Order: sequence, then C-alpha cells, then structure tokens
Amino acid sequence: MQRRGVKRTLLPLALLAGLGLSACTTGAAAGGGDAPADGELSLAGKTIGVAVVSTQTFWDREAFQGAVDEVERLGGVVVPTDGNRDNTLHAENHDIFLSQQVDAVITILGDDSVEPKLEAISEAGIPVFGVDRASEHVVNNAQSNSTEAGEAIASIMGEQLGGEGKVAVFNAFSETLTFCGERYNSWKDKMTADYPDVELLTPELAEEFANAPEDARQQTLTLLERYPEGELDAIHVACWDQPAIGVVQALEEAGRTEVKVTAIDAGPDTLEIMMEPDSPFVGNVAQQPREIGKVSADNVAKHLAGEDVEAESFVETYPVDGAAGAEEVYAKLGYDKQ
Repeated sequence: MQRRGVKRTLLPLALLAGLGLSACTTGAAAGGGDAPADGELSLAGKTIGVAVVSTQTFWDREAFQGAVDEVERLGGVVVPTDGNRDNTLHAENHDIFLSQQVDAVITILGDDSVEPKLEAISEAGIPVFGVDRASEHVVNNAQSNSTEAGEAIASIMGEQLGGEGKVAVFNAFSETLTFCGERYNSWKDKMTADYPDVELLTPELAEEFANAPEDARQQTLTLLERYPEGELDAIHVACWDQPAIGVVQALEEAGRTEVKVTAIDAGPDTLEIMMEPDSPFVGNVAQQPREIGKVSADNVAKHLAGEDVEAESFVETYPVDGAAGAEEVYAKLGYDKQ
C-alpha cells in the first residue's frame, strides 16, 4: 500500500503548457479511442472544451480524464484547460473556448468567478455543461448527491462518537460553492437532529484551497493547543477530504489520535490512510469522479443530438465507515488493481 505524502498519478493527462493558457487538441483526430458503434451516442465532428480548476488532486484529475476520455471515445476533439488550482486562471481559460468557437463546454468545479465566462459562452450559443458546477448558465450539472453524502457522513460520525462529544469543523466553502453548502448543511442538520449530545464547536475553521493539507495541518496543531486531551473528540472536514490528510498528520505528530476525523470524497489516497492501523480517519464518502466526467460528456452528446437532458445528473456514492469500510470500498472501486 502506498503511504500518505507520496503523490501518485493514476492516469495520463492531456494537460496544457503554460499553466493551462495554451490550447491543444486531443481526440479521434489525434489517435483517440474506438469510435462508437452505429446507434450509439456520437461526437464525431464536434470540438468540446473541457476546463478543470486543477489536476493536482485525485478527484479533479479523474473527473477531467473521465470527460476527456468519453469525448474522445465518442469521436470528438477536446480542447482542454487546467486552472492549476487558481480559480481566476480557471475562469480566464474559458475565453479559449469562445475564441475557438467550440461546439460545447464542460466546466469542472471552480468558484463564482467563472460565472461571467459561462454567461458569455452561453449567450454565444455554445451549450455549457457543469461537473460539480451549479449555474443558471449550464444545461446540466453532473455530480454526486451532496445532500445524501452529508447525511451519510453525519451518521458515521455520530455512531463513531457514540452519540456524544465535541467536534471542530473545517468549513471554508459552504457559502461560495453550492455542493459544499449542500454537504455541510445536510451534515449539520442531521448531526443536530439525530445526535443532540454532540457539540459543534465555534468558531469554525477555514482551510486554504491551494495548499489545503499543509494549511489544515498547521491549523489543527493550533486547535489542539486550545483543546487539550479530553476536550476535543472529532474533527470534520465538511466539503472535501484533502485537508483531512493534514489533519491526520497533525494528530499523529501531537500524539492525539484519539480525535476522530471524517470528511467527504474518499479517493485512493485517503482510503489508504483510513486503512492504516489505528488511523484516526474513521469516516468518509467515496465518489466516482471519473464516472461523473463521463456522464457529463454523454449529456453533451445527447444534447447536441437534439435529445432532452435533465438539469441534474447524479452518480452513486459509497459511505466509508472505518478501516473495514475503507478496504471494502477501495476494492469495490478497483483501486486495489491500479
């Protein structure tokens, strides 16, 4: 098993030079996958822009690659951009799609700085599809059910705590990213309703986006000074799980592994941490980001073929409860074969 702190790239990426500002094309014209059979969806002759805020984390890479691979499999050509974990750059990258007059755009993550770009693209007659990017300007948003994920992780945390204890929360993005807000609000509502003896500590913590694990590690060390042993029972990362890597590191450094950690996303890196002996990381919710990207590309093909597409598409998630649950989901999602 690969240990934490060792970053692995599971899949080759069609990335851009110059921090994502230079456009390139991949796809059927450049040696893409097998063309679809007669009667299947097709993007033959279509050029699709695929913009992702980052390819530095597993979720982001997988969602991006899932969209790229499916566009290529359906015979389309991809114009990819990578925001390099910079939301402003991610937004600016969408100008490439307007200048090249692509046939459709898949936009992956990002904050509201991208909204004016999506509006301009839509007004130019280019349909936009979101991956975890809710917007009035998208035809469809492919995603996990964030409300269900929040409720699932609340149940895991509540049971892991035996229904009582004090919980600190990392919650940087619930007011700026729709899916983060849904995860946080559903988690908090269920914790409050079903586990009234669990105290949610205030003020909440806010992790940085660009360097989340290290920032969360440092904030956790400070938090542990404020709450000595016996005064803090758990830490929850409300929106994603990359900060949880740093939280676990801080707990181990401080000898405070009695404090339990929960989060949402559960890629192979964080599942591996959960599987380590006596890991404080006890709860997570696994998504299928590659499948979400694929669904988005399929929705593009349906729309361009004149089919009706629902406003939202949901891909199944898997609650992860403890080390045994991590092992089960790790195998179920095929990470043990990579």
